[in-house]
Amino acid sequence: MKNITITLDDETAAEARVEAARKNLSLSRFVSDVVQKEMREAGKYGEAMRRYLSRGPFKELEGHAQRYQTREELHDRSDIR
Repeated sequence: MKNITITLDDETAAEARVEAARKNLSLSRFVSDVVQKEMREAGKYGEAMRRYLSRGPFKELEGHAQRYQTREELHDRSDIR
């Protein structure tokens, strides 16, 4: 394990101490857990993004391209008049 020094403002440090105590952890262990969680989530996001981008644009769409409906067609209420 590597020891590092971090700087927190007084309010953040106090809140971190309270949260660490609530979880029955040392402040060092609490900060370590928070950083590890952040790194795992960043890795999961990056992997999901790579999978999404590897599909290429519109590979999941099927059928022929169709034109968009006009505003009038979308809001036509002639059947209820």
